[in-house]
Amino acid sequence: MKQLFYFILLIAGISSIHSCKDMVDEEGNPLIDLNQSNGFNGPRALFREITDSDTIAEYRYNGLLLSSVITDKNSVANIMWSGDKISQINFNGHLDNDGDGDLDADSTVYTQLFTYGNLGRLTIISENRSTFRRAAPVPPSTTPGPYALNSKVKVLYDLTYSSTTGKLDVINMKAGPDVIGTTFAYKNYSKTTYTYLGDNVSKAERHYGTITAGVNDTPTEKYGYEFLNYDSQINPYTLLPFAYKVSTILATDYNDVSSLMLSPNSPKRVSITDLTQPIPTPVIFSTDYRYDAQTYMVNGFGVNYIYKPL
Repeated sequence: MKQLFYFILLIAGISSIHSCKDMVDEEGNPLIDLNQSNGFNGPRALFREITDSDTIAEYRYNGLLLSSVITDKNSVANIMWSGDKISQINFNGHLDNDGDGDLDADSTVYTQLFTYGNLGRLTIISENRSTFRRAAPVPPSTTPGPYALNSKVKVLYDLTYSSTTGKLDVINMKAGPDVIGTTFAYKNYSKTTYTYLGDNVSKAERHYGTITAGVNDTPTEKYGYEFLNYDSQINPYTLLPFAYKVSTILATDYNDVSSLMLSPNSPKRVSITDLTQPIPTPVIFSTDYRYDAQTYMVNGFGVNYIYKPL
């Protein structure tokens, strides 16, 4: 259950004290600190997610369109558009792939290409991902060597939607190593199913397993994420594009707790359960939210949300 560890750290170790980060945007314009004021009227954009000690994410825009997202260790996701739809995301930086609460020393680079169906809904994400690892120091030096390619994988995500509600229903993933001189084959899969209460995601369940001769084997890992006690106010992530939110959820193998981004409201309780245990026991987290005068959420689970006017 290593992937539970990060969220445990986030909830247990982060104070809700407001950050001392500079309240200016990327162009130096002053921001309105919604955690200490009545906010502002008119269109807005989500600008930062911060704790009392760090910036989790900073969102940058080209006009009204999200253009890049800066995260820890100067990691950056650059976002390309075709008309009003995201067509490509290029990530370069560090991720917590093993879910232990620390960013990996390995560097990750990936490109995701987005395909849309006849109804304009995102249906396929194809991804090429590479990881780079620094060589061990050569004594007597203690400085690691330069980054070198460690592995490459190809990943395909297939998204399907409910025929009755139109909401995201299932994400099927398959992945395989991309090794020069060998025939490519998908070796691993996952399947994520979503359940809703009204417009909000009430549960995400993800199963993982291997692929043998093109057939999915019995899953070896199963995790359930429940989102409970929703408020009736505005979730900050409603200001982000759907395709980017899906990309964020899929950035690592164990990030489905971020499925709360897909909801218009915010859950006050979140539970995570290892469903392979003989008696599955959920780990439960709860929070109280604070809001601005326009009912946008500004603080919850120890994270402050900073907006800027458009």
